[in-house]
Amino acid sequence: MKQAKVYRKGILAGTLIEDGGEYRFSYDSAYLKQENATPISLTLPLRQEAYVSPTLFPFFDGLIPEGWLLDVALRNTDISVLDRMSLLLLCCKDCIGAVSVLPINDGESE
Repeated sequence: MKQAKVYRKGILAGTLIEDGGEYRFSYDSAYLKQENATPISLTLPLRQEAYVSPTLFPFFDGLIPEGWLLDVALRNTDISVLDRMSLLLLCCKDCIGAVSVLPINDGESE
């Protein structure tokens, strides 16, 4: 199981989990209670219920670099281009834009 904390402008917005071929994104309850809470994407509006998908959500997939930058990441790791979640965790800690994705280590609690 791979897990990540998703931040919007440095504020914890939610959690993304890949488990058993299924992806799950859920907004953090404290984030949802904020008066100025903004969705991380128009395709993932604010809601209590988790979003579930058999593939990585297009918004998150779009954060993964392409072209020569992706080639550099693939050359320096043994991650497959098909392992989108691992690429997201590797490359998207400091993305251009408001959203960043930080891995949750196995020993770390959510």
